[in-house]
Amino acid sequence: MRRAVLLLLLLSACPAWAQDPVVLRLTLVHFEGGSWREDEITAAASQALRILAQCGIAPGGLDVKRVDVEARFRIYHTPTSRELARRLRPGTPAVYFVDDTRQRPAFDAEAIGRGNSRTRPELVDTVWITRATRDAGIALAHELVHVLMDSGEHSQEPENLMREETAPRNTRLSEAQCARLRDKAAANGLLTPLR
Repeated sequence: MRRAVLLLLLLSACPAWAQDPVVLRLTLVHFEGGSWREDEITAAASQALRILAQCGIAPGGLDVKRVDVEARFRIYHTPTSRELARRLRPGTPAVYFVDDTRQRPAFDAEAIGRGNSRTRPELVDTVWITRATRDAGIALAHELVHVLMDSGEHSQEPENLMREETAPRNTRLSEAQCARLRDKAAANGLLTPLR
């Protein structure tokens, strides 16, 4: 009953929800022995979902996948990360909370959508967040938008979530960004209708 009341309140507060509410379910990969605690992972994912709610996206649950693997898999690097993704085959979008990266150039977080996964298909629709990431929930929301939009584009708009550098004040998405995100992600099967 409480969930139904909450959804009704959200629907009335967000025009996008009232038109066509959609759900995003995330798979969160948590490495045993890694540098992320599970409560930090779920807090970052929850904050990211709250930010994405402005686009009429409802949280569809967090599937925490706990994995116990060799330390080399806890560092993002295309060859080993492809091997790991082949082994795990998590639901997507999937977020891997890794200790570090060996990629060059090195980013604190990286999104792999359909457009930039041709040479690494195992990594499609994934986000890789390193321990060095500041404002993890905001950074995760930013990277998820890249995956959901299947675009690496950034925005120069003040306080926009998709500015090149993430920051606590940069959390807004425009109506056009929300529409594009919802359309592309639904077409790619990453969002489902709210039942």
